[in-house]
Amino acid sequence: MKALFAPARTESGGTLAVEELSVHFGGVCAVRSISFSVAPGDSVGVIGANGAGKTSTLKALTGLVPRSGGRVTLGERDLTMVRARDMVRHGIGYVPEGRHVFPGLPVEKNLLLGAYARRWDAETRATLEEVYELFPVLREMSGRLAGALSGGQQQMLAIGRALMTRPRVLLLDEPSMGLSPILVGFILDNLRRLREEGLSLLLVEQNAKLTFGATSHCLVMENGGVAMTGTSEELSRDARVRQIYLGL
Repeated sequence: MKALFAPARTESGGTLAVEELSVHFGGVCAVRSISFSVAPGDSVGVIGANGAGKTSTLKALTGLVPRSGGRVTLGERDLTMVRARDMVRHGIGYVPEGRHVFPGLPVEKNLLLGAYARRWDAETRATLEEVYELFPVLREMSGRLAGALSGGQQQMLAIGRALMTRPRVLLLDEPSMGLSPILVGFILDNLRRLREEGLSLLLVEQNAKLTFGATSHCLVMENGGVAMTGTSEELSRDARVRQIYLGL
């Protein structure tokens, strides 16, 4: 099978490092001084119950909500003060919770909007073709309005749009939300493929089974802090994790 998004493996990316990240909403501490890193080509998952601080962590990392403390770097570049809209220019791809596609625009225009920071040239066209190879249904529906797609197809579109940026690190927030088990399996297969090709992934999910299958390492968040860390394989065998998050 042809390798997709190969340039992402060879570009000098560096480690995404989050140090002592904190988030407060009024007097409530949503994220408490957490630290973790995503090495080049690595895949890290963040699991936890509703309200654990997972989405707040991702939004603070990308600058979508204010940080009350902490530092974010990618390689030698400090991203702490970079605005959310400029993160893509520094190699951060983001798939938001709830997909947030542009429903009134065709599928292909949604994808091309993901490349707004790039020139339209042969390389960008090649990236579009790679997205279509990863998600063939998007090619079939390229002229259809995004709002007419199913939830699963919109999730593929949201991931494809983020991949159009040629990210060094791809951040995904709850990509399995609202999807059938079959579609969750399809998304998992594609995340595994991206991981195997060397694209760095940071996956925030309630679906622990999907997370363990798509990542090499994982953090378990509780009450805004990191309760456990380890390899995904180790955590998937942990009795407490199996009982709380896998129902076993």
